Amino acid sequence: MTKLKKQKPHYIWKDRKRILGLPITFIRYRMSEDRLFFETGLFNLRGEEILLYRIRDVSVTISFWQRFTGVGTVTINAADTSVPMLSMRNIKQPREVKELIHAQVEKAKLAYRVRYTEMMGDIGGPGGGPCIHGGTIDMDGDGMPDMIENL
Repeated sequence: MTKLKKQKPHYIWKDRKRILGLPITFIRYRMSEDRLFFETGLFNLRGEEILLYRIRDVSVTISFWQRFTGVGTVTINAADTSVPMLSMRNIKQPREVKELIHAQVEKAKLAYRVRYTEMMGDIGGPGGGPCIHGGTIDMDGDGMPDMIENL
């Protein structure tokens, strides 16, 4: 029996959800060159990840209290079935994080040769079923024609 060697990804950004500006929670956010990770829990850990090339939109909101404590919320909308939206609440430097994520998303899309166009904006067809975009079929409803996904 062979022992698997654990390979830890190189993180280019990481932070925790903060309370009053202090990182005292068990909600962690990390980003590598191709994935965004979300992990929560102390004893029972739950982790999710989003492939960066599947991210469609990144936005920032900063409430009055968040401005007062120096944090903000970065919201990610993705073409991902397990995590279609991720709100990273109360992270420091939210504007800079948004720009960093945006830059990495563009790099990932170029690396994977993925292009999303406004014509492919809706996920799936009516009722979430298959959708036809310019003669190509999207059976899994992620907004990406299956013909392109399988290249």
